[in-house]
Amino acid sequence: MTADTVTDVFESHRPVLMGVAYRMLGRVADAEDVVQEAWLRWSGADRTDVREPRGYLVRVTTRLAIDRLRQVKARGETYVGPWLPEPYVTDLADAVPDAAERAVLADTVSLAVMVVLESLSPLERAVFVLREAFAYPFAEIAAMLDRAEPAVRQLAGRARRHVDERRPRYEVDPAQRRDLTERFLVAAEQGDLAGLMELLAPDVSLVADSGGLARAPRRILESADHVGRFVIGTAGKGLADASIRFLEINGGFALLVLDGGKPDAVIQIDVADGRIQHVYIIRNPDKVRSLVPPQEH
Repeated sequence: MTADTVTDVFESHRPVLMGVAYRMLGRVADAEDVVQEAWLRWSGADRTDVREPRGYLVRVTTRLAIDRLRQVKARGETYVGPWLPEPYVTDLADAVPDAAERAVLADTVSLAVMVVLESLSPLERAVFVLREAFAYPFAEIAAMLDRAEPAVRQLAGRARRHVDERRPRYEVDPAQRRDLTERFLVAAEQGDLAGLMELLAPDVSLVADSGGLARAPRRILESADHVGRFVIGTAGKGLADASIRFLEINGGFALLVLDGGKPDAVIQIDVADGRIQHVYIIRNPDKVRSLVPPQEH
């Protein structure tokens, strides 16, 4: 391969590699570091026997991500308040034409599932990501991870049961999600507690991630009364020049709150039975500062 060909091949697979690395790590910067390391290994490797570049690159990326994840867990990092993954800007509607494939990718990168994946072992997480998000056969996953296929099947089954038992149940209807998000925004901006309560499920929960670096609840709020009053009581407070943009975060419609044109928070909801079941708020400045606000539409 020429130098240009080596680069072109890698760049053609970069979105997949980022998808794998982000689902493994839940941190955009860490995922980018892993993909960069994969590039260095690819560019310096003997590619004579590489018949399938995508498989080779996914294997390298997955192994690097496992190593990075083990390092993070070994450090035993403490986190102030609830943890949510770093918001990951996606554009699945344009990037993935097939609706069924798009739904799978959106689900496996959703905030709800990413939170559950944090409780898996690095190997379980790798198997889950490769199997559920990217539909790799067990034999290929076994080769990538240098494990026997029966062991990989056991890891996959254990990871799937764990995720199914702990993931919140919600409806993936993009139009309904957007409608309820916009109505949620209007009610919050207008201070309409009664209107907001009509949108919230009785057992709604609100998870706010600030990492202790911004104002936000340091515990999960539960019930429509607690969530509704918190949202109305804090909407717009402390923001001198607030504005809103819409964007797709982790496969779903979301709000980007700006303060003076700079990202301040990401808000996303999950829906069940036509009402808001979960509200996610990410205010950790380390997680939102790099988001580029799109034009309102």
